[in-house]
Amino acid sequence: MASQDYSPPTPSFATNKNKFFSGFTRSTSTKEPSFSQFPYTPPRHNTNDVSPSFSQTESLHASPTSSPQFIPLKHPDLLTAYRCISSVLKKDGRILSITASSGLVYSGSDTNVIRVWKLPEFTECGQLKTKACMVVALEVSHDRVYAAYGDGKVRIWQRTWDGGLKHERLATIPKIGSYVRSFYIAGKDKTVKHMGAITSLAINVAEDILYSASIDKTVKVWRISDLKCIETIQAHAEPINAIIAADDGILYTASDDATVRVWRRNFCRGDQLPHSLTVTLPAKYSPVKTLTLTADGAILYGGCTDGYIHFWLRGWFSGQVQYGGALQGHTHAVMCLASVANYVVSGSADSTSRIWSKDPDGLHTCLAVLVGHRGPIRCVTAFLGRLGEETEEGCTICTGSLDGVLKVWRVTSKSNSGNSGCLAQGGSEYFEL
Repeated sequence: MASQDYSPPTPSFATNKNKFFSGFTRSTSTKEPSFSQFPYTPPRHNTNDVSPSFSQTESLHASPTSSPQFIPLKHPDLLTAYRCISSVLKKDGRILSITASSGLVYSGSDTNVIRVWKLPEFTECGQLKTKACMVVALEVSHDRVYAAYGDGKVRIWQRTWDGGLKHERLATIPKIGSYVRSFYIAGKDKTVKHMGAITSLAINVAEDILYSASIDKTVKVWRISDLKCIETIQAHAEPINAIIAADDGILYTASDDATVRVWRRNFCRGDQLPHSLTVTLPAKYSPVKTLTLTADGAILYGGCTDGYIHFWLRGWFSGQVQYGGALQGHTHAVMCLASVANYVVSGSADSTSRIWSKDPDGLHTCLAVLVGHRGPIRCVTAFLGRLGEETEEGCTICTGSLDGVLKVWRVTSKSNSGNSGCLAQGGSEYFEL
């Protein structure tokens, strides 16, 4: 009997127009919004302004690219400036994923091409191609690139620098043999492949573990050394939208069931190393679409379909997680988050990105609203580093949108004292780990 390749359902990014535009009311539905119906103006190709680095690259000027924009805040001691330093349009359809590593940015789209961009000039320096299309998630660790595709599989490349930048295809997981056996052999191999589209990837660097989350409501645990699936976590009752792993091995999962769940690895049950649920964090009845952690793992942020960004504070010695509050500003679903230093960057279906700064007392300030995309912002990455001769403190941000445009922003700020109040503080709710 010849095996038949299973094609999981294609993830949807369409927005319910009536839900989001009826007086800008915030949704509390647990149904996943999609974004194909989202009204936006597609960017137009400008044949008179072609970047010299690419024959098919177009420069867009919907946002500032020369002089910085200064953002007045509620107090005069904090001055923030931002500018769009690069805007690139390729014929790749929607931009669905983005990540940065070692001076490189990787972007995935509807096509079968992962584009590699070199910083700081943001010029294309390579491509990773496969037969599969729709790159929905990207992660880079130890010079390995992990890419999840619409067919429910993860492709892996090895990055080398000898004689110039090169990427060598290493493997595809699950392996073809394991995938075929999953339909004919009962037992643990039966759960090797996700039965739905992958939505997110995360890497536990210390334990050499790769996690993949799916709309099939499960998280699969892959041992990187031999690329075997060693565990399937039945994580949520609804599709899982995002996962993130902390340095200490704690795993966080976000779902359409309006919760974030916290998982701890259990080291006392043989080589399976199963994960156990330690606490469920409610997100105020709104599906959680994206997660990010601060570098020290002390604060977890979750972006929701109602436009709020909830955050939780982790106590290192008390063994508790405290609800910290919610950042309010977006009018539509928060689709992506990134964190670097004391900055948090959010991208939304309202076509804007917001830059938030956290002071030592834990208060958050909205530093800037980045306007320029003509469609929902699907992915974002942020990193420290100065471009040109700028001396102010700040960060560099890359945003990818369903309008097909990649933008690079530089945000700088000067702060002497105080913080402004773009924050809705919440009460003290503790959750035992």
